[in-house]
Amino acid sequence: MTLPKRYLVTSALPYANGPLHIGHLAGAYLPADIYVRYLRLMGRDVVYVCGSDEHGAAITVKARKEGITPQQVVDKYHTMLRDTLFGIGISFDIYHRTTEPIHYETSQDFFRELLKNGQFEEKMTDQYYDESVGQFLADRYIIGTCPNCANPDAYGDQCEKCGTSLSPTELINPRSTLSGSSPVMRPTKHWFLKLNEHEQWLREWINTGKNEAGVQLHDPAEWKNHVTGQCNSWLDGGLLPRSMTRDLDWGIPVPPEVPGSENKVLYVWLDAPIGYISATKQWAKDNGKDWQPYWKSEDTALIHFIGKDNIVFHCVIFPIVLKAHGGYILPVNVPANQFLNLEGRKLSTSKNWAVWVHEFLEEMPGQGDALRYNLIKKMPEQSDSEFTWKGYQETTNTELVNNLANFVNRVLVLTHKYYEGKVPEYQADMTFKSGFEVGADGTVASELAQLNHKITELIGFIESFNFRDALRLVMEISSAGNAVLQFNEPWKAIKEQPETVKAVMNTSLQIVAALAVLSRPFIPEAANRLREMLALPALSDQGELKGLLDALGNGEPLLAQGHIIGEAAHLFSRVTDEVIEVQVQKLVDNQPISVAPVPETTVSDVATASNQPTSTPSTYEALKPMIQYDDFAKMDIRTGTILTAEKVEKSKKLLKLSVDLGFEQRTILSGIAEHFSPEDIVGQQVIVLANLAPRMMMGTESQGMILMAENSEGKLSFVSPAAGWPEGMGVK
Repeated sequence: MTLPKRYLVTSALPYANGPLHIGHLAGAYLPADIYVRYLRLMGRDVVYVCGSDEHGAAITVKARKEGITPQQVVDKYHTMLRDTLFGIGISFDIYHRTTEPIHYETSQDFFRELLKNGQFEEKMTDQYYDESVGQFLADRYIIGTCPNCANPDAYGDQCEKCGTSLSPTELINPRSTLSGSSPVMRPTKHWFLKLNEHEQWLREWINTGKNEAGVQLHDPAEWKNHVTGQCNSWLDGGLLPRSMTRDLDWGIPVPPEVPGSENKVLYVWLDAPIGYISATKQWAKDNGKDWQPYWKSEDTALIHFIGKDNIVFHCVIFPIVLKAHGGYILPVNVPANQFLNLEGRKLSTSKNWAVWVHEFLEEMPGQGDALRYNLIKKMPEQSDSEFTWKGYQETTNTELVNNLANFVNRVLVLTHKYYEGKVPEYQADMTFKSGFEVGADGTVASELAQLNHKITELIGFIESFNFRDALRLVMEISSAGNAVLQFNEPWKAIKEQPETVKAVMNTSLQIVAALAVLSRPFIPEAANRLREMLALPALSDQGELKGLLDALGNGEPLLAQGHIIGEAAHLFSRVTDEVIEVQVQKLVDNQPISVAPVPETTVSDVATASNQPTSTPSTYEALKPMIQYDDFAKMDIRTGTILTAEKVEKSKKLLKLSVDLGFEQRTILSGIAEHFSPEDIVGQQVIVLANLAPRMMMGTESQGMILMAENSEGKLSFVSPAAGWPEGMGVK
C-alpha cells in the first residue's frame, strides 16, 4: 500500500473523574507518542489529538462522592490530566475537552445527521429507576453481581474485574449507587443506533480491510490478533441496536428540535469519540488549517491508540457512526494494548493499587524518561505484562545508567581529554574491533553501515507498532558503542596507536549522535540533553531521522570532523534502594487493613536487587559435595544473549531459546516457562554452560544450559553480565 499523505493519530480520551496511573500511560498514550514522534522525525504530516472525556455517569458519580458539581469535577481533573500527560512528555498537537462549545456543536450535528439518515430507532424500553430519589439510573448508577465472574460490584456497563461489557439488565441483584436500594423498571424513550444493519460491511472491513466496492482500506495482517478476535466475537454474537441517549442532567443534550428530547443527553460513547473530530477542528482553527482532509480524505491514515477494554467502541460502534454519517474515513489500525499489572496484581483505581503518574512526577523529579523507558520495555503489546519497583530499579540502573549514560559519558569525556572536545579526523582505512559485529575488524565506514542497518530494522518495528523491540534496538546500538570502547580500550591505546584511537573515537561519537535522534521517540528529554552535550541544535521534529538515514546511506558522518562538542553530563541517575522502599511501602500503606500488602516475593525481590535482604530465609539449600578446581575448570561458561524464545508444544516447563554466543548461535531448551513469558526475555543477557553435552528433549537437541538463580520459594532469576557486555566472553 502507498504511503499515506497525512496521519491523524488519537489516544483514548481519559475520563475527567480521576488521575492517570501507569496502566493508562502504557496502554494508550506512550505508544501513540512514540509513533507520532517517529512520524515527525520522518517528516510526515501528522496531527495528534486527545482531550478530557467530561460527560457520562462516571462524572456525576464522582461529583456526588466529592460533594461538588460535575463542572467542578471536570475542571479539576482536566487540569490534572493535561498537566500529567504533558509532564511525562506526551506530545499532543492539542489536548481538548468535551465541554467546549465546538464539541457540543459537532456532537449534536452528528446526531442530527444520523437521525436524518434513518440510523436511529426510537424505542420505549424499561429502564431501572430509583424511586427513593426519583431518577432513572444510567449504567454507572447501577451495580450488581457480574454474571461472568461473580464480582459483586460490577457496573451496569462493564465489570472492572473481568473487563466484560454488560448491560444493566444482565446484573444479578442490581442496586442503585444513589441510595443503595433495589431499583424498579419503568418505561422511557431512547434513540437506538441500528448496529445490526451494519454487520456485513463491518465484518468485511475488519477481516479483509476492504470496503463494499472492494477498495483496500487497510491491511488486516497488521492488526493485532486480540483486536480482530474481540471484534469477531462481537459480530459472531450478533449486533443489536444500542441506545445512544441517556436520562441524565449532565451531558450533551439531544438537539432540542427533536420531539421528546427533554431531559435526554447523548450516550457518552457517542459523544466521546466525536471528541477526536471536534479537537481536530479546534486545532485547525487555532493554526489556520483545514480540518477536513484529516477526517475525510482517503489519503489520510486514521489510527486509534487505546486499551483493550475500548476495542468494541473504536472498532465497532465508532466506525458504524462514521459510516452511517457518511463522508468520513475509517481507521487503518487500532493497535490496542492489553493490561499492565502491578506487583503481581491487577491495577485498580478503586482499590488504590496503582502508581499514579502525577505523584511519580512530584516524588521522583527528573525520572520521567526513566518511567517512560520502563513502561515501554514492559508495554503490554500482545499480552498482559507487569510493572514492579524492583524491575524499575534494575532496568534504570543497568540499562539507562550503566549502558546508555555510561557510554555517552565515556565518549564525551575522552573526546575532551584527547582532542579538546573536537571530533577527531581519522584515516578511512584504519581498522579496529567492531561493536556491531562483535570482535570482528571494522572501519568507521563499516560501522556506520551497520548502524544504518540497525536503524532500518528499528523503523520497521515502529511502523508495525512493535515499540518494545524498537526500544531494544536502540539499546543494542548503545551496547555496540560500548563494545567498541571495551574491545579497543582507547585509554590504553592512545599513546602507541593514536591513529586507531581517532577512528575509534570518531565512530563512538557518530553512534552517540545517532542515539540523540533515535532515542527521541522513547526518552525525549534525554534526547534533548544529549543534543545539548553534542552542541547540536535542538530537534525540530521536521524530518531529522530521515536526514540521518540519508546521511548514513550516502556514507556521510553525522558529526563533522572538527566539530566541537559540549561538556559531558549524566543522562540518568541511579535509583537507590531507599527510593524503592518508599514506593513499595506507599503501596502497602494505601491498602485497607483487610487487603493483603505487597506480595512477599515483591518485597524480597526489591531487597535482592541491592544484595541486602530484609529478612533471612528460614532454610537454605544444602551445599553440594566439595570439588577440586580442576573440576570447575572443565566447565566452559560463556556470556550470551537470547535472540528468540518460544514455548515448546506439549510442555508446561520448557522454552525453546535461540542464544547468541558471539561466535555462534545455539538452540537451548530451558525449564523456565512457568516463570517467564517468551516475549519478555528476548534480548536478555544470560550466562551459558556452553560445553554441556547435547541432550534430546521433546524432539529437539538442547545445546547448553542457561544458569539461573533460585530463591527459597522456587522463584527464578537470570544471572547476567553487566549491560553491554559482549557475547561469547568466558566466565571464570
